[in-house]
Amino acid sequence: MSKIKILWTDDEIDMLKPHIMFLEQKGYEILTATNGNDAIDIVEAEQLDIVFLDENMPGISGLETLEKIKEINGSLPVVMITKSEEERIMDDAIGGKIADYLIKPVNPNQILLSLKKNLDEKRLVSEKTTTDYQREFRMLGMEMSMVNDIEGWNALYQKLLNWELKLDSLQDEGLKEILANQKREANEQFGKFIYNNYEEWLDGDEDAPILSHEIFNKKVGPLLREKKKVFFILIDNLRMDQWKIMYPEIKEMYRLMQDDWFSSILPTATQYARNAMFSGLLPRDIKKKHPQLWTEESEEGGKNMHEEELLGLQLKRLGFGDRKYSYNKITQLKAGKKLVDQSADLMRNDLNVVVYNFVDMLSHAKTEMGMIKQLADDDKAYRSLTLSWFRNSPLLDLLKKLSEQDITVVITTDHGTINVTSPVKVVGHKDLNTNLRYKTGRHMSYNEKDVFEIVDPDRVGLPKMTMSDVFIFTYGEDFFAYPNNFNHYVRYYQNTFQHGGISMEEMLIPIAILEPRK
Repeated sequence: MSKIKILWTDDEIDMLKPHIMFLEQKGYEILTATNGNDAIDIVEAEQLDIVFLDENMPGISGLETLEKIKEINGSLPVVMITKSEEERIMDDAIGGKIADYLIKPVNPNQILLSLKKNLDEKRLVSEKTTTDYQREFRMLGMEMSMVNDIEGWNALYQKLLNWELKLDSLQDEGLKEILANQKREANEQFGKFIYNNYEEWLDGDEDAPILSHEIFNKKVGPLLREKKKVFFILIDNLRMDQWKIMYPEIKEMYRLMQDDWFSSILPTATQYARNAMFSGLLPRDIKKKHPQLWTEESEEGGKNMHEEELLGLQLKRLGFGDRKYSYNKITQLKAGKKLVDQSADLMRNDLNVVVYNFVDMLSHAKTEMGMIKQLADDDKAYRSLTLSWFRNSPLLDLLKKLSEQDITVVITTDHGTINVTSPVKVVGHKDLNTNLRYKTGRHMSYNEKDVFEIVDPDRVGLPKMTMSDVFIFTYGEDFFAYPNNFNHYVRYYQNTFQHGGISMEEMLIPIAILEPRK
């Protein structure tokens, strides 16, 4: 490994020989200059790792030298050293993007600490993170084999996500692949757990998690009974990892009163999960009680066009029929900005429901647009795009406005999504629904070992068009593909984000209750 190369620029460089010898004994290579012009020449000629720069030198000043260095190499760390503690000089130096600031006289240990801070910090953090994950790898594997309830699965999923977010900042692709494999294994075991327990959840099992159709009753209702004004914000298709990277953007404004989760019903798709949430009913019961508000898979048009009406019916059923509420669906930037402008009027309502569709549109765009496929090539990139959108969205502007008032904010989603990689063959009629993660209909042909098959949809609260209809769901990173033109189909949909099936990413989803810090 080549030595770390340091340029030390000071007009009294001879006085610093003990410091230079100390660093050379530590294995650093030191180049020296006595003025700014020589320093600039060396920066142009050498591959340096860091520069120590005296602020007060004859000729061009340290700050002028700093400006020239940054023009040559904007990423080169520069540590400013000066006798002066004047605020102006500090401001100028910090404005010049210095890496550190030291006041003379400096001692060798101060220099060494600055080097560790600026050059070794990433390496030290990387080494510690790697060691910690290697230590916990076996523990996670043991925990995976012992999980026997949904609370345990959520706890394991949270640990895996936290490691995934930590490893995002590292360059160790091998370690990331090990974690990805561990998450795949976890999803395989999670699928078996759902296979063995999902029907019991819908039968009223006391160990069942909160499900989609129970959210308003169990989470929003108590807030309304406390006479709180509530903004219920649903970000379509938001995963737990995306929420984890979004919250730091608003934590200075909001206190996290509940950082919770629930399970989406199956299918983990808007037509089912979101309609269930806004109606407070399972899909089977929406069709029975409000057939005019349910759209069959085979029918043309949007499948979630009646959410506002379903919400109103649920509020009446829960005893909130006299409360003022609004429903707002945001699919365009202009509509988001308009909502922010109207927020003062909306704050007079007891409840405002806002559906934001951007993340869902991003996942669909990855399937349809080559550019988005490249930008969101993996989960890390998908998170990054989501965060970039949130930082520049009218939604963040809305949250800033709400934080100035006595408003309780609920942020949640209807289901998550997963990056699919493995095709599973299915054969059916040409009118079979198009979702890649679940299929419903009759006379389908598939390998029963590859899918979660529900032959009696009524048992799990799902509607059916004919007596012989069944539902099938894919597990983990699988997706359905038709045998005809199989290779083309697989190439088109492989490595795209899909939802509707069974995975921790799709089913274990966030719900957060926030109170303004003001």
